[in-house]
Amino acid sequence: MVDRPILQSRRVRVPDSFDAIQDYCWQQGWTDGLPVVPATEDLVRRMMHSYGEDPGRVLGVIPPGIARVTLEKVAINAVMAGCVPEYFPVVVAAVEAVLQDEFNLAGVSSTTGGATPVIIVNGPIAEELGINGDVACFGPGFRANAAIGRAVRLLIRNVGGLIPGEMDKATLASPERYSFCFAENEQRSPWEPRHLELGYGPNASIVTVAGIRGIYQVMETTVPTGTEVLNTIVGTMKSVGISNYYQTGTGAQIVLVICPEHAADMAGSGLSKENIREFIFQNARMPLGQLKDVAHYGNRNWPSWIDESNLEERVPIVASPDDIVVVVAGGDGRHSAWLAGWGVTRIVTKEIGLPE
Repeated sequence: MVDRPILQSRRVRVPDSFDAIQDYCWQQGWTDGLPVVPATEDLVRRMMHSYGEDPGRVLGVIPPGIARVTLEKVAINAVMAGCVPEYFPVVVAAVEAVLQDEFNLAGVSSTTGGATPVIIVNGPIAEELGINGDVACFGPGFRANAAIGRAVRLLIRNVGGLIPGEMDKATLASPERYSFCFAENEQRSPWEPRHLELGYGPNASIVTVAGIRGIYQVMETTVPTGTEVLNTIVGTMKSVGISNYYQTGTGAQIVLVICPEHAADMAGSGLSKENIREFIFQNARMPLGQLKDVAHYGNRNWPSWIDESNLEERVPIVASPDDIVVVVAGGDGRHSAWLAGWGVTRIVTKEIGLPE
């Protein structure tokens, strides 16, 4: 006989009707506006069974509602989001990442800037589960991407209490708040993937979670070298309206997503990921005089080495090259993107623990 997980959540009885179930979930505030999969006892058990751990194990406390996050609660929201049990270890790792203090989930989720977690997956599990890192990887049409990202967002809403207009104070918010998950396109990258960069073994799988407030897509189809491509990308980073320039002292970071064709150009120019990070750090800078008395100036927080009396001082978009994550993703076409980080959060990486 196979042991069945002992579930702890309360049960509710709803008429056996799709409409009645959806209406009930909506009335309780349990949905993101889209239909959800009913979290029946059987489906929650199946979600948890292969993971093989105590449903009551506490992963942490989720702000701003300061509620305990158990494996069972994660499983319930994974079911509602449309996950299959094979996705569950990725969801758990992503939840563990966003619950780390340095991620500052309360700030990411409640800021008027409408920031959201993006989940980037590396390692063999991405291919095994069909987590897309190739053509259209930011968009719809891929079950694993959509369901994993949505599971994390539903947990933040349903357990953390992030209801728009209440604790969620986003001025505009973002469609990425429904779901944002993709994989690095390791097969088409000229460089080692992120999990090897960080010292994990080739058979390890990881999630990297960043709190971002925007996607800036950059087209460069003309220049002949990778260095010039990178220069075009950096050019789009230099604007007074980008809040990163005012938040380098509180941890502002960015994620650079390079399409395979641009990555090939950059590698052909002899650039490594480390070179790219250094190039951005040195060149994505704004004169302090252009940042003064506009945009986010009133809430500026700069490192001590920024001389505020010198209007010619060039303020970098991040405090260090290490504050830039570089990954390769996407399909054919010469479109890359950089993801502007919310300024009071740190990128967190967790290894995905697979069931025995």
